[in-house]
Amino acid sequence: MAARLQRPGAKMAALRLQVPGASGARGAAWPPPAVPGKGRQGARRRRAELAPSWADPFGGHRGCAEPPAGPRPAGRHSMLPRHMQRLGRDWIAHLNSSQVFTSNGPVSTCMRWAGHYPRASFPLPVPVDFSANWRFPPFFGPWRQFQNSNWQLDNFAQSSCFHLPNPSMKSEGEEPLTKKRRLSGQHDTPTPEEEANLANQKEALCLSVAQNEKSDSSKKGTIKRHWEYFCQHSKTMKVFENKETDQSNRECEAKFDFTVMSYNILSQNLLEDNSHLYKHCRQRLLIWTYRFPNILQEIKQLDADVLCLQEVQEDHYRKEIKSSLESLGYHCEYKMRTGRKPDGCAICFKTSKFSLISSNPVEFFRHDIPLLDRDNVGLVLLLQPKFQCKTNAAICIANTHLLYNPRRGDIKLTQLAMLLAEIASVAPQKDGTFCPIIICGDFNSVPGSPLYRFIKEGKLNYEGLAIGKVSGQEQFPRGQRILSIPIWPKKLGISQNCVYEIKQQQKEENAGEKMEEAKLNNTKEIVRASEKLSSKLQHHFKLSSVYSHYFPETGMPEVTTCHSRSAVTVDYIFYSAANDDDATQPGAVDSFHGGLKLLGRLALLTEKDLWTVNGLPNENNSSDHLPLLAEFRLIER
Repeated sequence: MAARLQRPGAKMAALRLQVPGASGARGAAWPPPAVPGKGRQGARRRRAELAPSWADPFGGHRGCAEPPAGPRPAGRHSMLPRHMQRLGRDWIAHLNSSQVFTSNGPVSTCMRWAGHYPRASFPLPVPVDFSANWRFPPFFGPWRQFQNSNWQLDNFAQSSCFHLPNPSMKSEGEEPLTKKRRLSGQHDTPTPEEEANLANQKEALCLSVAQNEKSDSSKKGTIKRHWEYFCQHSKTMKVFENKETDQSNRECEAKFDFTVMSYNILSQNLLEDNSHLYKHCRQRLLIWTYRFPNILQEIKQLDADVLCLQEVQEDHYRKEIKSSLESLGYHCEYKMRTGRKPDGCAICFKTSKFSLISSNPVEFFRHDIPLLDRDNVGLVLLLQPKFQCKTNAAICIANTHLLYNPRRGDIKLTQLAMLLAEIASVAPQKDGTFCPIIICGDFNSVPGSPLYRFIKEGKLNYEGLAIGKVSGQEQFPRGQRILSIPIWPKKLGISQNCVYEIKQQQKEENAGEKMEEAKLNNTKEIVRASEKLSSKLQHHFKLSSVYSHYFPETGMPEVTTCHSRSAVTVDYIFYSAANDDDATQPGAVDSFHGGLKLLGRLALLTEKDLWTVNGLPNENNSSDHLPLLAEFRLIER
């Protein structure tokens, strides 16, 4: 019989059942013989009597799984499920004022629990309604078991710690409703009032968590830009009236402060068509539903009185942008690009500061002129400030986005001349002078280029100038063809002085100038002949740039756009400076009635600064351009 009982491994199994040092014969089997009331069945019966039912093993704090089949091992927490005992052993609870539990187990997912059990060696959840919006870590067991529980995991984050709020109990009246019902013997079903209170508490908790996460994320990747002031009194609208004691020389001088922003917000269609420029960006940051809230938030924070926006996509403008800006108190004017291009330029102004006198769109495409075969546009507005001193004061605001192609400087100069001609037709006042002018936009030209110098200096001799060097975008320009003289044909109707020829003639007739027909024709022929031979462009505006384009401390260049290919300045705000403004150009013709004084500007950044936040766009800045912002004071005499 003993031989028949012997089988492979039986000897080792018998050795494992022996207990060294046990009383009696050596090798006595374990466990000892059963004693009535002290054997396995007795121990199991006593544990069953002491343990609460599995429907409520924690005295009101429900577990997350049904009891496992078969006997349950006795241990330190014999009344708890096995996986909860394992969870308690694997996590080291360090209670401090912040109630943070650090993990030393293999699980890396972090959970925020709604509360904890004060006498347990590990946190336990407060019974609240479960919301199945999360993917659960593996230590919670099968999903089918979890469906029968009512735990709530209100948030997950990628870290290795528990965040436990500390519910303080100041009085009996502040005890949880479930504890009150358990002590009073009431049923666990909450009343409608209790459900409403619980829902309000949950909503407030979720809102606070979302706000905290948003504030934490906003600290990462934030571009810090400071405001540079040139005048002590700014950022407020002030109207002054200084009346001279001499009645004959009495003048009313009004000072009206306002801010102007120029911002290329990056059309979504252009972003997708030029995806090679944004290889450094994560894909989720390039979606319009992510980008638009950031752009709108920037506009809200900077709170400019006038917005000049470029690359405004038409469908987004119609569905979202216009209504959002109107809700902020703006009136919007928009001009879409011609042809099949779905974006354009917009000028928006606060109705509390300005009223619209006229809106004048400019199309740079001309079907009868081969040179002008591009779909870029401009927009010129004449605004009237709302202040009491002078009712006839006006400001001309222009916005444009010139052609990008670095090798077509001839088109760029012609588009600029067309914009300046429209401004010259809108800005004149009754006394023959120009009202103050502000020109914003993406000019696709770098500081110091011939096109830039033409805007600031009011003149350009382009004789022998290579077509690829006009904008200065390329260090080694490929377009080496020389600009023709003149650049644009006569049928465009714009002179070398960047004014409309027909309107100029009408202006002379309205002024009452009378000349003999022969002399007038001879004069026009001479002027036209000289213009055909002249290689000089000029305009009559005295314009200065808001930005200096270089940091004086380091000499590093300022940057307005930054993507995978380049980081340069192409966006500008030009303005007609008053005589006492520091930026007034020496020797410029004083053809303005009053002018603008620069009070301050929002500082730009270097390329190095931008790459510390992974360039543009990034998590907080959703365009590949930075917004430009300046504050002016309108001086009318």
